[in-house]
Amino acid sequence: MKTAKLFTLFFIAFITATNAFAQQNVQKIDGLLKQYHDYGQFNGSILVAEKGKIIYEKGFGMANMEWAIPNQPDPKFRIGSVTKQFTAALILQLVEEGKIKLDGKITDYLADYRKDTGERVTIHQLLNHTSGIPSYTSRPNFMAEISRNPYSVADFVKKFASGDLEFEPGSKFSYNNSGYFLLGAIVEKVTGKSYETVLKERILEPLGMTNTGYDNHAPILQKRASGYEKTPAGYVNAAYLDMSLPYAAGSIYSTVEDLYKWELSLYENKILSAESKTKMFTPGLSNYGYGLIIADRPIGKTEQKTKVIQHGGGINGFNSLLTRLVDKQQTIILLDNVGLGRYHGRITNSIISILNGQPVEPPKKSIAETLYKIAVEKNVASAVAEYRKLKAENSPAFDFSEGELNTLGYQLLNMKRTKDAIEIFKLNVEMFPSSANPYDSLGETYLADGQKDLALANYKKAVELDPKNANALLIVQRLEGKETKVDTSGFDAYIGEYQVTPNLVLTITKDGDKLFGQLTGQPKLAVEPVSDTQFTIPDVKANISFEKDAAGKVVGLLLSQGSRTANAKKIK
Repeated sequence: MKTAKLFTLFFIAFITATNAFAQQNVQKIDGLLKQYHDYGQFNGSILVAEKGKIIYEKGFGMANMEWAIPNQPDPKFRIGSVTKQFTAALILQLVEEGKIKLDGKITDYLADYRKDTGERVTIHQLLNHTSGIPSYTSRPNFMAEISRNPYSVADFVKKFASGDLEFEPGSKFSYNNSGYFLLGAIVEKVTGKSYETVLKERILEPLGMTNTGYDNHAPILQKRASGYEKTPAGYVNAAYLDMSLPYAAGSIYSTVEDLYKWELSLYENKILSAESKTKMFTPGLSNYGYGLIIADRPIGKTEQKTKVIQHGGGINGFNSLLTRLVDKQQTIILLDNVGLGRYHGRITNSIISILNGQPVEPPKKSIAETLYKIAVEKNVASAVAEYRKLKAENSPAFDFSEGELNTLGYQLLNMKRTKDAIEIFKLNVEMFPSSANPYDSLGETYLADGQKDLALANYKKAVELDPKNANALLIVQRLEGKETKVDTSGFDAYIGEYQVTPNLVLTITKDGDKLFGQLTGQPKLAVEPVSDTQFTIPDVKANISFEKDAAGKVVGLLLSQGSRTANAKKIK
């Protein structure tokens, strides 16, 4: 009896300690999110779950800023490309029923689709972004000329989602909204019902997802969050987007709780069979499965890795990110209505660290935002003085990285305040004298101001500090009238795919004697040579240095943009 009593006391103590640890995690997560919100870096709803239990759920900021209606856990947010996993599940259900074949071609289901390409592209290739069909959102005029206009599914497919193939189907990965638009059209053709109806009948109603649906502008939707964008001058209403265009690639709205129901269903057998889930969760090129990214990721700064299934979504005024650590049974769902997706990865990684007992780097205020207000309301001299004061105090609350001053400089440059931008870039050069990027930016601004001698001097300094800065080198050559003639006959060796990050692939293609580069989900841009191995993408001031092995074979590249660099291995 004595032993039993001791065991009981030990067990109670263990449970108490475990609960205390879990409560500490919740407090840390809450403190983290409060900071991100206070710094203007998160405005929305969040849900964190562990081992099938919701441990944290909260809203931050405003669901509607004009009426001062706060975010709770239940506002309905547009989820953008998170829609794709729902579309993939519908396709797999129809595959299970024998109505669609994964190796079937587009023209097997859409008889009016152009046969020269439609007979070459499979459903599988649409699902994992290897079709070669150009993405309609990569069109340069999409936002300005197309995004506000309603289209029927058939008309949109014919006009915008059936372009010439950019590569042989199955040979490359290129993130593609056209592919998922076509999958929605195929769902409608096979079922004889609208995508919206099929989604509701096959997924939303069976899972009790009563706060999720296909978004339309006209219907009154209770607790619909309004979408905003954050500008240097403050918040503005997001640009209008007709929701017939995102369609099966991005037109669903939902809540954090409904998405958690959905997320749980993917690891049970409510919606898909075990065989279908295996297909959905099997990573292909660029670690992409069907509507999901699957990869092993480190936990914090440790060497410990865990399998992560993730997908984000961005659409005018909204961003979303769903992340599941499969082995840990941990889920993080972020929805925001200010288009602040650039912070979602940091927030998610910090929460992962908290849940797994790893240290967390706290968020920092943007010094660029603080100085912008001073520069606009007072003058740039006052902004520089405030920077020096805060820097001298070594305030831990602010981000003093060189990218912050660079951001402010370009904001002023875009406002045609060139002289003010020069002062900010001069300050950045002073603060980071060993970094090439501030000199590059100062050179660009002097050039915009017509001061070619000062522009040349700063571009030369940028090249001196970073000889791989092909963009600066190209401008130096042009200013000195000494552009190098590069033999284009060897360009074929550079064609291929380069893994920049687990989620990003840079695809290098060739058209005539010119090279082009395209990052996952982004437009194709011209790549200009500076030497036989150095290239630049002038439109985004990015630099590429191709790397060869001892035999002269291209095995990778170094991609740099500003202060960011990435080594990318050639994967295809």
